[in-house]
Amino acid sequence: MVTSFVGRDGGRIAYEVHGQGPLVVLSHGMGENRHSYRHLIPLLVAAGYRVASVDVRGHGDSTAGWPTYAPADVGGDLLAVVRDLGGGPATLVGNSSSAAAVVFAAAEAPELVGGLVLVGAFVAPPKLNPVLRLAVWAVVRSPRLFGMFHRTLFPVHRPPDDAEYRKSMVAGLRRPGRMVPVREVAAPVEPHWSTLAPQVRQPVLVLMGTKDPDFPDPGAEARAARRLFPLAEARMITDAGHYPHADRPEAMATELTGFLAVTDGA
Repeated sequence: MVTSFVGRDGGRIAYEVHGQGPLVVLSHGMGENRHSYRHLIPLLVAAGYRVASVDVRGHGDSTAGWPTYAPADVGGDLLAVVRDLGGGPATLVGNSSSAAAVVFAAAEAPELVGGLVLVGAFVAPPKLNPVLRLAVWAVVRSPRLFGMFHRTLFPVHRPPDDAEYRKSMVAGLRRPGRMVPVREVAAPVEPHWSTLAPQVRQPVLVLMGTKDPDFPDPGAEARAARRLFPLAEARMITDAGHYPHADRPEAMATELTGFLAVTDGA
């Protein structure tokens, strides 16, 4: 697959495009890369969508060394990809830390965004005890420890190529400067995306795995996120962890295509 690039002030954003039809833009979480969606993309293409999978700034094939990795700027990168592909409206899908970015994008350029999908979104920064704070400090500074942590986010199902993908991901994080974005993405920033949610007028789908280990109560987190938006629904994906597009791609595709049929006017 050909990698495309769009220029931004400070570097280039890498992405790849599959299929034809209404545009869906996929944005991954911290430490990952666009191949996080490798199992979901063929299902969306088969359903008749044009899918752009993006490397968040500082990740994958996108440039490193940005002055900021704030979600507002990542949201701007996603809008740049939409413009590079001829303009919207596009449905933006953000996993984990990227869930914040798609909200900022919708608030900045509503004419380019037809709908939002938040997957494993954090409504508020997690409250950590001193031991967990130390663990997080170590994980976001070590590619090896990040890889070990990443493995824990698949508590029930694993993709068949899970070990191969993780090995490649960790190798990418060992490149010079590549753990800096991980630390920056993990750091709390203001304003939090939740303050912008009431301004979002597009339809919003909140997706959460029932076994997502990042949350004490994934269902409660999903419902809390849904209540922030004027027009939103929350759906749970049974036995999925933090990356339902990887461990339960068929189930996620079912939820996502149902939502897309509304947002793209099908």
